[in-house]
Amino acid sequence: SGIIEVVVAEGSYSPARIEVPAGRPVTLRFLRKDPSPCAEKVLFDGLGLAADLPLNTERDVTFTPKLPGEYEFTCDMRMYRGSLVVK
Repeated sequence: SGIIEVVVAEGSYSPARIEVPAGRPVTLRFLRKDPSPCAEKVLFDGLGLAADLPLNTERDVTFTPKLPGEYEFTCDMRMYRGSLVVK
């Protein structure tokens, strides 16, 4: 499975849209460069996942998406938004 790097900086996720295949493990490697407390967590509500993102530290979130669809990921306050597209 590949590792997809996601940088959290200046109020956004980069890339903000990520496509992954269904039924295969995927690792999203978050790197939070944004000191805002808003960026401290990433939530995947539709997948029941959440992770704390320490500042300037890589944090891997590994999971296997089962069902195709589009899943939003956000910060705690829902100001930062990204989209995980499972095909």
